[in-house]
Amino acid sequence: MGMLSLKHLMFKHKERRRRRRRVQARNGLITLVPKNKASVYQDDHPKGGERLKYSGPNLPEDIWCHIHSLMPLQDSARSACVSCTFLYSWRCHPKLTFTEEALCLKKKEGQKVGMDFTNRVNHILKNHSGAGVKILKLVVPGYCNVSTCHLTSWLQNAITPGIEEVTFSLFSKYMEKYNFPCSVLHNGCGNSIRYLNLTYCAFRPTTGFDCLRSLTKLDLYKVCITGDELGCLISNAFALEQLILRICNELIFLKIPFWLERLSCLDVTWCKMLQVIESAAPNLSTFNFLGDPVQMSFGISQVKNLSVGFSYKPNFLSYAITKLPSIVTHLETLTISSINERINAPMVADKFLHLKYLKIYLCINYHRFPPTYDYLSLVSFLGASPLLETFVLSIKHTGDMKHDSVSGDAQMRQIPEHKHDKLKKVQINGFFCAKSMVELTCYVLENATSLECLTVDTIYNSKEIGNTSRCCVERTGECSSIGRDYILEAHKALGVIKRYIVGKVPSSVKLNVGEPCTRCHAIGVKKPKLSKN
Repeated sequence: MGMLSLKHLMFKHKERRRRRRRVQARNGLITLVPKNKASVYQDDHPKGGERLKYSGPNLPEDIWCHIHSLMPLQDSARSACVSCTFLYSWRCHPKLTFTEEALCLKKKEGQKVGMDFTNRVNHILKNHSGAGVKILKLVVPGYCNVSTCHLTSWLQNAITPGIEEVTFSLFSKYMEKYNFPCSVLHNGCGNSIRYLNLTYCAFRPTTGFDCLRSLTKLDLYKVCITGDELGCLISNAFALEQLILRICNELIFLKIPFWLERLSCLDVTWCKMLQVIESAAPNLSTFNFLGDPVQMSFGISQVKNLSVGFSYKPNFLSYAITKLPSIVTHLETLTISSINERINAPMVADKFLHLKYLKIYLCINYHRFPPTYDYLSLVSFLGASPLLETFVLSIKHTGDMKHDSVSGDAQMRQIPEHKHDKLKKVQINGFFCAKSMVELTCYVLENATSLECLTVDTIYNSKEIGNTSRCCVERTGECSSIGRDYILEAHKALGVIKRYIVGKVPSSVKLNVGEPCTRCHAIGVKKPKLSKN
């Protein structure tokens, strides 16, 4: 698109020049140049010779530099080889992307290209003035053994006053203990950075570190940094809006100060040594946490969107319903994920007073999830959420299908009646033939008095409410591959839905049933015809 726009601009500029020259010729001001020489003109050469110049669009130099800055690194380098104007702007090119792809490096079997990476980065930075850099992306491939002195030199040359984005990733096993030099952010070089992304390194800021005053997003992945060091890093990052910490295993205590007034999103993923998260940021609204349960405190923060889970420790659902209502009192959306439940979800007195959207994701393997698990116990979440409007239950099996199947004229259990008059949409992804699953679905139909839509999908998928189409309907490829046992279970689930659920769906409720794909999940089993009548 950039090159097409440039060509269009050049064409319009040439047309304007041609029209102006024709008008001037009619007025006798100039003599028209023959057609075959329209693209060149003769100029006196200092030595008496002749020099030919291309009469391209006469654009201001800053526009040419802007056009050059929009090109990818490869195209920018190539254009600088053939254009004096682009050569000048190349020396202050604002986007430096040093990746395997951008440098046209491809590792072949038995071939070492690590030195090529070093040489090409050195060559580019040697010809760069060091001024005008806005974006630096330095990603060292896993097979490169780059010396630490080269890394430090590259950072010193590229991180200059005015830089806005820095991505520094060391995927090389040789670089695991590299210490990111905090000194490159001093002397005003770090005050303009808005986005900082560090991967596979150590970062050791000390007291008095005040170099990231414009930082809005900080993303640390497998970075060695302690809680105190992180506190030094963000102590003066008054513009910080998003903080992402992934597998930072030196973190034990995470403390967010109250003066980070713009911080709205916090992501913490698998920081295995972490024990305490304490946030006083007043406008923190979204918190995503994956890992083992930790002690959490949010002070005056009004967290409205929370995602927690994926812990290998058991009974995460019980933890969520017993602890979270008193920790995050202003929740509006909640996503809970669990792979290890040993006990049923308990009934509680505390409430999620503002919760409107609830999603529960269960990844079931019978080694960590007993076949007798009672899915009807999940109604405790409905009872604890008086304003709940949307409930999504997603169940993915990763092992043998072992459960207490419903059969024959099974009697559905009755639990104390509780009307959920705000619940409008319910979706169950991965519906299967467990008796308690059928009881949960029937409970919703009998007690959600404002229910508008019920979606029951016999194949696990992550699509939104009401979208249960398969590839044979969309014609966009193939369904995800699943085992024969799961396909058989899905076909059985259709019979269960017909027998126990369809007849209980009120006429005011729209029923969506996700069936196995007729192309990818066909096993020669005759599907039951679904009808409310």
